[in-house]
Amino acid sequence: MRNSPLVTVICLCYNHTNFVIEALESVLNQTYSNVELLIADDFSTDNSVKVIEKWLKQHPEIPFLVNKKNQGNTKTFNKCLKLAKGEYIIDLAADDVLKLDCIAKQLKGFKETSHKNVGFIYGNAELISEDGSFINDYFKTDTNRKRIQSQPTGDIYIGLLNGNNNLCSISSLVKREVFETLNGYDENLAYEDYDFWIRAARIYNFDYIDEILIQKRVLPNSMYTLLTKKNNKRTRRFNFSTYLILNKAFILNRTKEEFTAMLKRIHYEMTIAYKTRDFRLLMKYIFLELKVRSKTKK
Repeated sequence: MRNSPLVTVICLCYNHTNFVIEALESVLNQTYSNVELLIADDFSTDNSVKVIEKWLKQHPEIPFLVNKKNQGNTKTFNKCLKLAKGEYIIDLAADDVLKLDCIAKQLKGFKETSHKNVGFIYGNAELISEDGSFINDYFKTDTNRKRIQSQPTGDIYIGLLNGNNNLCSISSLVKREVFETLNGYDENLAYEDYDFWIRAARIYNFDYIDEILIQKRVLPNSMYTLLTKKNNKRTRRFNFSTYLILNKAFILNRTKEEFTAMLKRIHYEMTIAYKTRDFRLLMKYIFLELKVRSKTKK
């Protein structure tokens, strides 16, 4: 790794009028200076574009992409990725806030990791409310704000399949080559991180640094709160994307152990489908479960 590699932060905005400037300022205020910022708005219906354009008068060198129709996070991010020049990439939501030394600590993690072929460095996050009040840490911490339980590192593919490895994607710094190898995010999905982790974990190792790197804002309409809403269109699209991801993982799997691990996640998703009254999705999972189970008997 070069001493001062360029890091690109791609900040995606959708109806984040009240938060986007704090997110942007958190990028510019990093203790690490070799940072490229790219901003994109995905056809916000509030005043986000005007707020960003006003802020950009002080920073005219920063590119700003404005979608003429809503395209979703995955497509919008991939558009920005084509413009990015950085050796490392951060995917930042416009309602989240980087801690001042976030990037410096992430790069240090890459430099000091004991694992080979690391594609991701991630840490902990601080969950905050709409008004910025502290809720709790993403991973439970002790009085010194250190993780209570150790976080798996290295080859985490099986842990991602069975749900034992819960990553904090918002705190990730990712090598650009990972995006290039995987051709970016899958634009057919409602959300990107789980699919991206699984595909990446088949090729790359992961490492964790025990630091609070970012503030994650939890809003009533955020994806973080969608998982178990009943008869909700966004919830159904979100959960169907998980089904598609597990179908892709079925193709990536190589061993009985991996198929067995996958069964645990399928059973969890079947419970979610039942709780959200998505019985069509539940039936799809029943058939997938049978297909996966047949692979554990060979």
